Amino acid sequence: MASPASTRQPSTKSLFTASFVGTSIEWYDYYIFGTAAALAFGALFFPQASSAAGTLAAFATFAVGFVARPLGAAIIGHFGDRIGRKSMLILTLVLTGGATFLIGVLPTYAAIGIGAPLLLVVLRIVQGFGVGGEWGGAILIATEHASPRRRAVYGSFAQFGVPIGVLTSNLAFLAVSGLSDDAFLSYGWRIPFLLSVLLVILGIVVRSRLQDAPEFERVKEQRATSRVPFTELARRQPRNLAMASLASIAAPAVGYTVIVYMLTYGTTVVGFERSTLLTLILASTVVWIGTILVSAALSDRFGAKRMYILGAVTAVIWPLPMFALVNTGNSGAALVAFIVAAIVQGLMAGAQGGLFTEIFDVRYRYSGISIAYQLGGMIGGALTPIVATALFESYKSSTAIALYVAGLCLISLLSLFGIRNTAAPEEASTAAPTPSTG
Repeated sequence: MASPASTRQPSTKSLFTASFVGTSIEWYDYYIFGTAAALAFGALFFPQASSAAGTLAAFATFAVGFVARPLGAAIIGHFGDRIGRKSMLILTLVLTGGATFLIGVLPTYAAIGIGAPLLLVVLRIVQGFGVGGEWGGAILIATEHASPRRRAVYGSFAQFGVPIGVLTSNLAFLAVSGLSDDAFLSYGWRIPFLLSVLLVILGIVVRSRLQDAPEFERVKEQRATSRVPFTELARRQPRNLAMASLASIAAPAVGYTVIVYMLTYGTTVVGFERSTLLTLILASTVVWIGTILVSAALSDRFGAKRMYILGAVTAVIWPLPMFALVNTGNSGAALVAFIVAAIVQGLMAGAQGGLFTEIFDVRYRYSGISIAYQLGGMIGGALTPIVATALFESYKSSTAIALYVAGLCLISLLSLFGIRNTAAPEEASTAAPTPSTG
């Protein structure tokens, strides 16, 4: 007889809410750090450095969170594969949201000296650790409840959280961007961090109502969970882990070039107003969201791998035209640059959840998709603003930056041809029925 856990099917609405709301909150937390690093942290936490060195130091602190993300992916993924997806998703909200709130009350260098940047780094590590385990769990809480033919659409629920996180974080900073520079640096930058605590409470309430999917519950009932998921993953599917990690580089390489580095480059080099850039990036996220939905639907029809390849091809092509448009100093041209960049990211994001769910066995799937996603994010996201800043200081040209980003995207494109959909055939016959839409 099937256990109660295996017969209860949450509605599509509840799955969407739990997956989307949680990731939106956590990416809001994560992206406000990146925005603050570009706009304020250099002056507040590294005031003794030159302007360029302070920006590099702030971006390095931003990058520390990416270094912590693979560790969070491995540890939280381990327990997600052994204990369950739901409990880990609540933990990630607490870790990320708590660290974000504390950053909002952190004293600056002027108040406590070297202790300020040190505490900032510690909190950034905690924030990154929590985010490291978030994406994989949010993807699986949706895709493991879906039939194989609907996995990309259900996987896109969590992917909406990324652009929504960008949208809400930019809205939060746009709301305080009208303050004078003194007021913004004194207290304005703190407001977006402090507001996050309300969002975290909402996310915990929503996620506490869900159950793990029947597919995973059967593994637990049969006592077939892996004792050390990462070890088994590395032994049985090392190729897919490596290729999926490399495939994950392109989207954050393009994304963080726009949402983090462009805030510095656009204001200090091209001459845009801070509020103008925030508004343009905000507008592009609407296209990003729509593209995710279209890409997910097409992925379920034509194959997630094909859609991901299409996105990677456009990612290789776009960096040079993107910088050329921004360099005009024209807001309309910059908007086009950011909109196409949003389409590039959306094409890959809509396919990624379905593709990654298919290529890893359920016994170590949380570990597999989390580690792959976060390793790619570390290479594509953490290093890009730092390398971009250093390249511009060396060459005084955006061409070197664009070629660097295009090169990262080319690595992702080539790696996709090495991914094998080995897990999907084994699971197609046992997948859970598609949840109701009520």
